[in-house]
Order: sequence, then structure tokens, then C-alpha cells
Amino acid sequence: MRGFGCNVLAHDPYPNPECVAAGAHYVTLPELLGSSDIISMHCPLTPQTQYLINDNAIKLMKHGVMLLNISRGAVIYTRAVIRGLKSGVIGSLGLDVYEEEDSLFFRDFSNSVIRDDVFARLLTFPNVLITGHQAFFTHEALSEIAKKTIENVTTFEKTGSATYPISVERLA
Repeated sequence: MRGFGCNVLAHDPYPNPECVAAGAHYVTLPELLGSSDIISMHCPLTPQTQYLINDNAIKLMKHGVMLLNISRGAVIYTRAVIRGLKSGVIGSLGLDVYEEEDSLFFRDFSNSVIRDDVFARLLTFPNVLITGHQAFFTHEALSEIAKKTIENVTTFEKTGSATYPISVERLA
């Protein structure tokens, strides 16, 4: 966004010095929500980030804000976002992820009914774009995934433990 001349605000419990060096200014979440024309979500799903964007957060946003979620579906409470779209607080919405995406993405529903009423409602808005979990599908992201996977396998082969272990709890 800096390349487009934007003032970049960020919020994170662990500020990244590289982001600061690139010109981002860390602020409180309420300040970010109230000052931003575009809000782009880039965070893991944790108990602290689940439904980070909810009715209370939307009340703090500028009217007409563009909200983008490319992190995890449950970072936003979709029913609240629909209310935000209907009221005009959220002027446009881009979703690469959706909380209940497992039953929707990577399947052809051309000849069937979408049974998820919340998702179906999102599709009725002309100012909503859903890309079906494709944001990771870049040369850089896939190269990084392959690099980390090879590193993990190599480290496990040499030491018996992975550099990037997978939590069994996360898979359950």
C-alpha cells in the first residue's frame, strides 16, 4: 500500500521492525479501525483474534471502509459483517477465506444449491468479492511453502524433530 502512496497503519501485539522500516505506523486497534479507508486482515486464528471483526469493531470503522480478509475465516464474524454491508459502514468486502469454507471451496456447485445461508447472502451483494482461498497461490507463497517443507523434512531426518512442528491439537 505504501507503493500507492498510502499511509499504512498496523496493529499487532508483536510489532515487526521490517514493517516499521517500510513505513508502517503501529497504532491501537480502535485507532486503526477508526482511521482506515482500507482494512486488510493478516493474522492467525487464535482465541484473541477469533471474531476480531464483530459488531463492536464495525461501529468504530469509517463509513464506506473496504474490508479485506485473507487470514482466516473466523477472524471476522460474518453475520456482523453482513449488517455492516447493509448499513453502508462496510462499503466493500473482499474475502479469500470463509469460516465454513471446507464445505464450499474447491467444489463445483454449478448444478446444486448452496446450503449455507450466510454465504449465500454474501453472494447477493454487488460490493463483495470472494476468491475462494486463492491468496496464497502466488509464486512467492508456494516457493516459501516448498522451502519450509523441505527444511522441515531435512531437519526431521537429521535430528528426529521438525523445525516447524505441527500441533496435533490444531489438527483436531
